[in-house]
Amino acid sequence: MAGVVAAGHEKTADAGREILQAGGNAFDAAVAALFMACVAEPTLTSLGGGGFLLAHTSEGENTLFDFFTQTPGSRGHCAQPDFYPIEANFGDTVQEFHVGKASIAVPGLLAGALSVHKKLGRLPLKVVAEPAIACARFGLPISKFQGYCYELLDSILMATEASRQMFAPKGERLQAGEHLYLPQFADTLEYLAGLGDEGALKAFYEGEIAQQVARDCADEGYLTLEDFRNYRVIERSPLSINYRGVQLLTNPPPSAGGSLIAFCLELLDQFDLEEMTFGSAEHLALLSQAMRWTNVARRSHLDASLFDPDIVDSFVAANLVDKYTALLQDSIGKGVNRWGSTTHISVMDDEGNAASVTSSNGEGSSYVIPGTQIMMNNMLGEEDLNPHGFNQWPLNQRMSSMMAPTMILSEGKPQLVLGSGGSNSIRTAILLVISYILDFGMQLADAVEAPRIHWENGVLHAEPGLGELPPVAESLGTEQVVKWQQSNMFFGGVHSVGTRTAHPPADKQPNQQRSTQLEGAGDPRRSGAVGKG
Repeated sequence: MAGVVAAGHEKTADAGREILQAGGNAFDAAVAALFMACVAEPTLTSLGGGGFLLAHTSEGENTLFDFFTQTPGSRGHCAQPDFYPIEANFGDTVQEFHVGKASIAVPGLLAGALSVHKKLGRLPLKVVAEPAIACARFGLPISKFQGYCYELLDSILMATEASRQMFAPKGERLQAGEHLYLPQFADTLEYLAGLGDEGALKAFYEGEIAQQVARDCADEGYLTLEDFRNYRVIERSPLSINYRGVQLLTNPPPSAGGSLIAFCLELLDQFDLEEMTFGSAEHLALLSQAMRWTNVARRSHLDASLFDPDIVDSFVAANLVDKYTALLQDSIGKGVNRWGSTTHISVMDDEGNAASVTSSNGEGSSYVIPGTQIMMNNMLGEEDLNPHGFNQWPLNQRMSSMMAPTMILSEGKPQLVLGSGGSNSIRTAILLVISYILDFGMQLADAVEAPRIHWENGVLHAEPGLGELPPVAESLGTEQVVKWQQSNMFFGGVHSVGTRTAHPPADKQPNQQRSTQLEGAGDPRRSGAVGKG
């Protein structure tokens, strides 16, 4: 089957391409790429993490598969929590993360992959998993970007013996250009894939793997066997809005990222961006203020109500949008998680199926399930995901996230599939790529690579190449403007697939119909790659 895959690593994209060429559809390819990402991008995602997949089928059905992490069902039994801070040195700043067994939330990634494959896939599970199995067993060279990730997370990767065996098998942490081998992961994934979807689900969430984690967390963590057994993938209706005559689908609450993208686009929809010069002071003032007021609206109307069943309708309601549009107009008239441990995969096939999947392992907890080389997540140690403070999370509840797998449909057909890594910058990265394409007519690759801005906590961050920034105090209403010297992973990693209309050559018959072709763009900020099946 023909199709295109965009992802955060060449091997990840190639796995999806290989499965498309073997006759799989977009969902087979997405699952294959997701498994491969656990091998090729192990500091960003893992079977011990979670994520979301937005699916559009050729029959026109849209489903958001929520397989993000879940809080444990209790915390009273944990006598001595294994929970401690580590530091990641970014050069100009040091960021603190919390890891250990008590930082682990219930993982959902494998359950999600199996659910999507069972419902929408075409090829046998063992075929879909084979590229990742082979790569894990025979090894792959560590890319420059992954080498940088290893360096940033050195204190996590080197914290336990099991982790050191993965990332420092000869005593010294692996560097870019050296090979990563994960034979235990290969054996584990091969075993699970051989059981089929239902068998693999039971083996992972009820069998020895879950039992081992529960035993290891008995005194120092919160996870129990019941937490694993009770985990369920949730199928949701995507959040849907209209923007510039097309339909946008994205991740609904209780995740926040999709709602914030939708709200900001609703604000931008009140302005004629086509009349603005891209990158001008006027354009940057509008974008920065739209991001600013979206953050204000989030604090006032969204964060405390993410689990309310009617929050989407009330948050993007016309009266609220009008209120903040007025504030936005007035402010224009007057004048951060740096790591972002997520990765994204976009897939479209020639049958009209499309998949947008974002996944994460946090920074990793440093705890590796014995005999599997699967590092578990540290979502209970993520400050952004625990707004009430550490160890104050509500029991047995799906965690919120900024992850926002997104699609643009035109006349009911997928036109653009995208998503991003980048923690809080996810929403602004996706927002800008959509705006660059729909408001300024940019080609896909140009829109993905174009410079970005990001507003967070009163600070406007700007990549080079956008022209002159408006005066801080007068136009931006911000405390500080940070002018980056080069593009950076801080601004997300939008890996996208879209459609492009191909016009017939001039020497052909005038009545020859135009054809629609698929194209992909991997974000160079996060080592993006494209595979074509």
